[in-house]
Amino acid sequence: MRYSTLLLLLCLLVASSHARTLHIGAGGYASLEAAARDALPGDTIRFSSGVHAGGSYVANLRGTADKWILITGPDNGIAVIEGGGTAFQLTDPAYLHIRNLNFRGQSANGVNIDDGGSYDSPARHLLIEQCVWEGINATGNNDLLKMSGVDSFVVRNCAFLDGSPGGSMVDMVGCHWGVFEDNLFRNGGSNSIQAKGGTSDILITHNRFLNGGARALNIGGSTGLDFFRPMNADYEGARILVFANYFRGGQAPFAFVGAVQCDVMNNTVVYPEKWVMRILQENTDARFQQCGDNRFRNNLVVVDNRAISPSVNIGPNTRPATFVFEHNLWFNTQQPSWQGPQLPSTEIAGLRALDPRLRDLATDDIALLSDSPAIGAGLPFAAMLRDLFGALFNVPPSIGAVEGNPPVSALEEAHNTALPALSVYPQPAREQVTLRLTTPSRAAQSVELCDMSGRVLRRALLPAGTMVHALDLRTLPAGRYVLLLRGGVNMTRSVLVLR
Repeated sequence: MRYSTLLLLLCLLVASSHARTLHIGAGGYASLEAAARDALPGDTIRFSSGVHAGGSYVANLRGTADKWILITGPDNGIAVIEGGGTAFQLTDPAYLHIRNLNFRGQSANGVNIDDGGSYDSPARHLLIEQCVWEGINATGNNDLLKMSGVDSFVVRNCAFLDGSPGGSMVDMVGCHWGVFEDNLFRNGGSNSIQAKGGTSDILITHNRFLNGGARALNIGGSTGLDFFRPMNADYEGARILVFANYFRGGQAPFAFVGAVQCDVMNNTVVYPEKWVMRILQENTDARFQQCGDNRFRNNLVVVDNRAISPSVNIGPNTRPATFVFEHNLWFNTQQPSWQGPQLPSTEIAGLRALDPRLRDLATDDIALLSDSPAIGAGLPFAAMLRDLFGALFNVPPSIGAVEGNPPVSALEEAHNTALPALSVYPQPAREQVTLRLTTPSRAAQSVELCDMSGRVLRRALLPAGTMVHALDLRTLPAGRYVLLLRGGVNMTRSVLVLR
């Protein structure tokens, strides 16, 4: 079974059963807007197979922590939301699960989710999965998924295809504590994902970016001062972790734009068309920090001559010397003796002019052959993170998105776990966090709370039959932590933010 991160920073207590099913289609409601007026916490709103008109506007559609509202397509078949300015706009939703829908032909934005301008009450607790965006009917600054003021969310197992030439596939303004996991981004316009306007604490992991656009990841951007969330943010983007993704093509896979404290780590990059990365500052208001204090580590970068003069594009009003470069592998297939890019700061333990020995670039098979110099050459970390294919990284890890020599036990655990799924709430936490197992544990299990270096700070034993357990967080400083649930040889993990 494919490993999936247990939804970083999400209060994911989706109810296993729903009170009622409200059908959209023949014999039922005419639109999402109509069904939403009658929806209560715990209900399912189900589109029938076929094509449905876009253009619904829904405000204040809210489940509760233990009774989420589900908007879904049919279990067997495809529901397409076609046309309209937007497929639907959701203002101030909460505890909402959207899955198994296709969106196409919108002339403004595919799906728009916002906080209604009420910055103190964000849209929150959203899970979006198994959805497809394709064929937007726009060429300007139009986005497939637009989110403004959305907190505590996950977007996973979705496909974003053929974005507007002037827009983003996903555009975030002032969003926090979110995850993008196991998605496909293909043929982006300006960006695949843009994170700006005070966006922070976002994990982007296990995604594939194929021709991701001018800036596949725009980590930051340029936002009008009235639209920041929080209003006093002094950065466009902060604490954004880009981990174990695959990038192929696109003008530049990474652009740091007014971003601080972000980490691009263990990604594999193949044939960017112009630059490997850009360091820019587009919002020059005096209140903002200049772009800097970001890290680029353990990345495997394969270029040709298109992206070497230079590989790193540096704009004015930035602090490029504060960037940290460590343990990256750089290789030019057209000039195997190329000694790598001129970086704005000295790289620690970088590898240059060494063929990474990828299995088959022509078919996007980026597994490492057994003689790859990337194996075991990465900067060690101890946060129990997994590679693009779901295997645990070794310590020290391989460079790139794929562990070159995953331990057999890790592979077995990744595909044969017997542990129940773990939900963690609230997110972000303060003095206490509640752990909820989807099914009662059959045997005693342990829970460990670790810092990001792997040091165990809290440990608790869960007796057989446990489903709920509260963990005391008092005395711990704000930051990111890892929760490990162990049972015999099996383990599952979740990431917790404490503030």
